[in-house]
Amino acid sequence: MVEEQMPQELKKICFGKNLFPEKILSWIQRENLWNIWVPKNYGGLELSFPEGLSRLQELARIDGSLGWTVTLCSGANYFIGNLQPAAAKEIFQDSKTTILGGSGGVFGTTEKIGDDYKISGTWRYATGANYLTHFTLNAEIQEDGKPLKNKDGSPKILSFVLPREEVEIIEDWNSMGLKASSTHSFKVENVLVPQRFSFIYNEFHQPQDIFKIPFSVFADLTLWVNYIGMAEHFLAATRELKPDKSLNSLAEVLSISNLKVAEYAKEIENKINSNKGINSEYIAEVHSSASNSVKNISKNMIEIFPYLGIKASRNDQPLNQVFRDYFTATQHHIFTK
Repeated sequence: MVEEQMPQELKKICFGKNLFPEKILSWIQRENLWNIWVPKNYGGLELSFPEGLSRLQELARIDGSLGWTVTLCSGANYFIGNLQPAAAKEIFQDSKTTILGGSGGVFGTTEKIGDDYKISGTWRYATGANYLTHFTLNAEIQEDGKPLKNKDGSPKILSFVLPREEVEIIEDWNSMGLKASSTHSFKVENVLVPQRFSFIYNEFHQPQDIFKIPFSVFADLTLWVNYIGMAEHFLAATRELKPDKSLNSLAEVLSISNLKVAEYAKEIENKINSNKGINSEYIAEVHSSASNSVKNISKNMIEIFPYLGIKASRNDQPLNQVFRDYFTATQHHIFTK
């Protein structure tokens, strides 16, 4: 287990930092955690969906910024499945040092010029910005100054991978929690990107089962386990201050949430193994379950916090950091739509 493998001194180093120290980044690289989902033939761990979710939850239980950053960046490295094989081989030629991350928003302008794309714009909330080797972004495509459309009339949108040196980081992450996640904005100015470094969500070029999971389901479950892991940390720290029955409700909600995550992860594996596919109704069910779980966790944490005393309000206390990390994470749009 990651929690047992990580030395105590490193767990202490995680606390309250605005950036991860080099010791933490070196440990993540040694454990190959950026590459939880990357195929073994590209140097990754190629974990199964249940195994990977468990690993991410353990990291979030150690430290919110640690879990969140590894989740979002390993989730970006997951895009190796979307990349054309030649581009994947080029970007992941030294996979242990390859760290992707970026923005899920659609911003900026992208002009198609032959087989290349000229990109300009500013994108927000790139988790791990200071640690990345490559940035991902989404943009609407124009040609000769006119927006391109899909067959259904919707705007044509592509995703791109750009090397770090083509990007300007705008250090504007100033949140109450998840400080070391370094979730800054970034700017791109007239960068010409070859077509091979573009990709489309849910179009995959790798055969592993993990890439047969719809991206929305993958995102829901990988973030869900972060909320659970941070709340488990909060519960453990709270029990040291207030070991009474008032914590039973949160403990029960977390127990139910863990069972649901395990159930969905196994069901998804079984559906893929039996080639049943994952339909829109099931996708909506997973999203609804995750959203309701996070709402219940949040409700219980808020109800508990006022009774923890002034110590819990101090910025230098681990319990306070866990609380701030968790509620910073809840501002992610995924479960607030």
